[in-house]
Amino acid sequence: MTATATATAVDSDRQIQKDVLAELSWDARVAPTEIGVSVKNGVVTLTGVVDSYTKRWAAEEAARRVRGVRAVADDIEVRLASSDQRTDADIAAAALQEIAWDVFLPADQISVTVSNGWVTLRGEVEWQFQRQAAERHVRSLKGVTAVTNLITVTPRVKPSDLKKKIEDALVRSAQLDAQQIMVDVEGTRAILKGTVRSLAEKKEAERAAWLAPGITAVDNRIAISTN
Repeated sequence: MTATATATAVDSDRQIQKDVLAELSWDARVAPTEIGVSVKNGVVTLTGVVDSYTKRWAAEEAARRVRGVRAVADDIEVRLASSDQRTDADIAAAALQEIAWDVFLPADQISVTVSNGWVTLRGEVEWQFQRQAAERHVRSLKGVTAVTNLITVTPRVKPSDLKKKIEDALVRSAQLDAQQIMVDVEGTRAILKGTVRSLAEKKEAERAAWLAPGITAVDNRIAISTN
């Protein structure tokens, strides 16, 4: 790498660091004075000590929202206050109860393991939103220090059926010109191509694809027309 390229990379990292710190300050769930931020080649490392897993998760999400961030290394330590500490058995019972209360989750297909406050979710669901919902329910529980989500999304339909379901959803959306969007499905991954008139339309197409049963990834290659 030339000296000029190195200087440019350093300047870019400095700007990313500045933007991540600004995003942390913007997010009301995070106390930015608790979080340290360093950046090298677009990789953000977060350090510090927080009093809840929710804060750690929110800090990581804030960093990922910043333009130019390639990856995030989350080295934030969760150090619970004595009043927030619970036994693993209590955390597991609370997690199972939260999952059981959600009528959209197949509670009998999701298992919970807790070790020193670290919750691990396992099981099988049909929809991506169910996988995300299960994690969302447990990460804010009192006493949780970390969450590993090993729940798998297994579709009960063939890729060709998924393609048709996504295409039908695009047609139903009043915000989209479905004729300008092409859909491919590879396994449980949806690939969107074509042209739309705005970023809002591009996001709406991706949202529609995510709602298809069994989709675990959406590769949104839709371009935004400048005409």
